[in-house]
Amino acid sequence: MTSEQIGYRGPTACAAAGITYRQLDYWARTGLVEPSVRPAYGSGTQRLYSFRDVVVLKIVKRFLDTGVSLQNIRTAVQHLRERGFRDLERMTLMSDGATVYECSSPDEVHALLQGGQGIFGIAVGVVWRDVESALSQLHGERIDTGETLVGHNPADELARRRNRAV
Repeated sequence: MTSEQIGYRGPTACAAAGITYRQLDYWARTGLVEPSVRPAYGSGTQRLYSFRDVVVLKIVKRFLDTGVSLQNIRTAVQHLRERGFRDLERMTLMSDGATVYECSSPDEVHALLQGGQGIFGIAVGVVWRDVESALSQLHGERIDTGETLVGHNPADELARRRNRAV
């Protein structure tokens, strides 16, 4: 199955992105990172996040951990949304703490570093692979049928039993 055919419920997205459910809920309610597969419709419904949504959640978490303000993160996420998240895995996001910059070539990174101020970067490809690895061990859901897909986690006894039963 391709990543576009799989959705992830809130607790799974939290585990892969390294955030709390409270953060996830707040970010969804305020429009920072909304689930692109299925939003929540009232109580009892489950949000369903795409793989790219989870990557963005992890990027937001990394920016927060380095001290970037939520307002600047909102601007960066809006920029990513407007460009359609194309080539996300080839991008480097840089910040001086006040502004977030998108760099897609080594020359852009070099030019940004020439300014002399302290800068940090997030290689989105690394985040992408981290999320892929985390999600491969967690449960997903087929978008078309709702069938639960069991991740490969050798330490998960319940998952092993489910796999034997199928």
